[in-house]
Amino acid sequence: MVRRTDRLGAAVLAGLLLASALVGCAAEGESPPGLAAPVAITDGPTDTPSDEVDGEPSPSLSAVESMGSAPSRSATPKPKTPTKKPTRAAPKPRPVPKPPTETEVPPAPPKPAPSSCKPTYKGSQASRSAVKAALTNAANRTYWPVSAPDITIPLDLLKATAWQESGWQSNIYACDGGVGLLQVMPDTATWMNQRFEKSYKIDAYQDNAYLGATYLAWATKYIGDMYFESDFRLDPALCTSELNSCLLNAVIAAYNFGHGAVAQEGEPLTIPNPSYVRNVRALMNECVCLAY
Repeated sequence: MVRRTDRLGAAVLAGLLLASALVGCAAEGESPPGLAAPVAITDGPTDTPSDEVDGEPSPSLSAVESMGSAPSRSATPKPKTPTKKPTRAAPKPRPVPKPPTETEVPPAPPKPAPSSCKPTYKGSQASRSAVKAALTNAANRTYWPVSAPDITIPLDLLKATAWQESGWQSNIYACDGGVGLLQVMPDTATWMNQRFEKSYKIDAYQDNAYLGATYLAWATKYIGDMYFESDFRLDPALCTSELNSCLLNAVIAAYNFGHGAVAQEGEPLTIPNPSYVRNVRALMNECVCLAY
């Protein structure tokens, strides 16, 4: 503030001297040639830019507006175009698949049981909270930590599949041989334990959840490598109205009909069980089990 005050005093003194000189000229009846119109005394040198005082720039238009002032009509700023983050598009399924990277495959599912056959129950049924915990633990596991660590099984997919298969009944035994929450086939459980070097028990609901999720993870790797350039995202947003457009639908179909009915060497991706796929996809959004 001291510097600004000193400069103001000097400017006033210079103005008074100029005024005295002008008065003297006027008294003699002479008009000074080329006299400019009087101007207000500024606090600072006359060559200071109009947008800068004492070395500090005046607020820009956008800064003034941000403090609540109305924008200038003569210098309205251009609206900023929001920048969109680039998103990675999902690959379309290959019309001719690559050879499978998994040469050892699970056994084919058995033939459907007669519709007149009724399921049986053994032991006590796990509570819904216990089933939820088992499915959550299974969805949180990494099944391909070396070759495909980005493969994850969405919890809503696992919940919906278990509801479609058993209604979350942990002690149900189907006529075709399916056991428990995820209706895992005994031969499939044996194969999965050998492939992943585990010892899951098919009749223990926690292990049954792991076995079901393990098959979903295996099918994701198998089909994703063959048809989707190893893009393993099981995201409903990547699906179109055509059921064979995304990996998610293919994995759901394989869980019900087996991998061989969906993915075959030299053949396009096939969805042989559209009703099952649509049911599971609907349950992923609307199932009462999602709230458990």
